[in-house]
Amino acid sequence: MFDKRKDAPEPPPEPAAVAPSTPKEFTSRSSAVIGKTINIKGTISGDENLIIEGTVDGSVDLPQHDLTIGESGKVTADLDAKVVKIDGEVTGDISGGEKVIISKSGSVRGNIVAPRVTLEDGAKFKGSIDMDPSDNKSTASKPKPTLTSSTSAEPKDTKDLDKAAG
Repeated sequence: MFDKRKDAPEPPPEPAAVAPSTPKEFTSRSSAVIGKTINIKGTISGDENLIIEGTVDGSVDLPQHDLTIGESGKVTADLDAKVVKIDGEVTGDISGGEKVIISKSGSVRGNIVAPRVTLEDGAKFKGSIDMDPSDNKSTASKPKPTLTSSTSAEPKDTKDLDKAAG
């Protein structure tokens, strides 16, 4: 009988243990959220992951963190993040340090630069994709020689014409 009475006081400490775990959830929040009714004009930067469900006009700079554009998100901005996942609408250039994912509900009008790009079935995309990691490091200095070499093809043609004429 006395043992059963000792078991009864034990449940109250359990709820006390639950209360400290609730603050841990708040301190371990992994992402900030811009809600559906929030409109932002300007530059967004920070040191945590971000989910955008609202409207953003400007730029988003989170090169060490993940960025998600939710289904209700409407973004007119250049995006720079480690991982970019798009479920909503984006108009602007996207730079992904690791990868860019456009889901079936996503729509993008702009250029993408990332080592890995995923376009799910049903995704809407208009723009260009650059998946060459060496270009990311040299900030697209390699395509310029390609343009120069196509320009240098013109003088070769001129030399060929001179040879044919002479």
